[in-house]
Amino acid sequence: MTAPGLVDHLADFVRALRAAGVPVGVSEAIDAAAVLGAVDVVDRRQLREGLAAVVVKRAVHRPSYDALFDLWWPPSLGGSAAPDREVDQVPPAHPQAPSEETARLLREELARLLLDGDEETLRRFAREAVATLGRADAVPGRQSFFSYRVLRALSPDTLVSRLLDALLAGADRGGLAEQVARQTIRERIAALRAAIEDEVRRRVAEERGRDSVARTAIRPLADQIDFLRAQQHDLAELRKTVAPLARRLAARLAAKRRRGRSGRLDFRRTVRSSLATGGVPIVTHHRPHRPHKPELVVLCDVSGSVAGFSHFTLMLTAALREQFSRVRAFAFVDTCDEVTRFFAPGADLVDATQRLSREADLVWFDGHSDYGHAFEVFTERWPEAVGPKTSLLVLGDARTNYRSSGVPMLKALVTRSRHAYWLNPEPRRQWGSGDSAADVYAEVIEMVECRNADQLGAFVSRLLPV
Repeated sequence: MTAPGLVDHLADFVRALRAAGVPVGVSEAIDAAAVLGAVDVVDRRQLREGLAAVVVKRAVHRPSYDALFDLWWPPSLGGSAAPDREVDQVPPAHPQAPSEETARLLREELARLLLDGDEETLRRFAREAVATLGRADAVPGRQSFFSYRVLRALSPDTLVSRLLDALLAGADRGGLAEQVARQTIRERIAALRAAIEDEVRRRVAEERGRDSVARTAIRPLADQIDFLRAQQHDLAELRKTVAPLARRLAARLAAKRRRGRSGRLDFRRTVRSSLATGGVPIVTHHRPHRPHKPELVVLCDVSGSVAGFSHFTLMLTAALREQFSRVRAFAFVDTCDEVTRFFAPGADLVDATQRLSREADLVWFDGHSDYGHAFEVFTERWPEAVGPKTSLLVLGDARTNYRSSGVPMLKALVTRSRHAYWLNPEPRRQWGSGDSAADVYAEVIEMVECRNADQLGAFVSRLLPV
């Protein structure tokens, strides 16, 4: 690749990083071009770390960077892995379906490599295994590669017992040595899986184009994951993102007295000091300003239609519980119940969620969302919950299942509260469609689109201090 072609290739790589959510500015792109002249571009490790040093500013962006780097700067092109491959016993790739003997030889070689633990050799083995075992005819005349075919043929998890015997070499089972050996095996098998997936992604990119693969292969960043589509493995990252946002939200909603920084006028001290100036209050004295500690009431929809969002709302509730002087949390499906007791400061979120599902009274009729009845129960059972010092936060998709919306009761709550906001996990374009009453609720409360942590951060940032 010529120098101009290399620069154009780098520009495409930078554009892909930006599309994946990695912030790469003009200055970083110029620094990346300088890296090409400072490192040996043939050495992928130098090139990977050199470019990462100038374009990756946060650790959360590194997985996306590595996945895109493997697409734009692959270790090899076509079917061969490398001219100096060290895996001598691996049969060459061939278009026919691999035989049982081929798979057996590959498993034997894999067991030896997992014992050795050499990462580079394991990656080369993964490339050869994909070429040999992962090929399939997707459509007549067109081939594709699948990681599940490779992993099914190799079955690395079935080698654990054999590898343990080899690593322990007669040592007693059940002790620290076995724990270390098991952890080592898990890490090496995970590295193999990642190498196979990377090689499959590279080969698919050669066939279909890098841009097409990049759009589907790169996982969104934690702050860009839609709450309604969040999976179990996303919750830990979301929890790290939500906690600082809750602190900022508490600070933004903390009411400042409108009398200014000086506080209330201290009439007695002012009159006393005016005696020295003939009764003229030239200097005024004020009582110390004591900022109002915010109070918060959270109303959470935890019905099945917003299951992914429910996890987020409970995380946000637990985080806010740590920040506000007084937080009352209420959950509802078709009726409402107070769940503050489950979210005491320091409580485990998983345990609190399980207790809520078992002990809270959230179902009244059929277990489908009924906002009107939930607002009615909330107003009747806890009329004192919302007052002039309270910030009201409603979390839900506003889909009523064509039942009563309860707008008059919500309007009364908003009128009594100091602030009121509704965070809706659905896109704005869907508000008012079908059984959504979001457009109706938006007439009495500020409705905010909040599909991911990035939008939650934008909402918190725009809140003006009171």
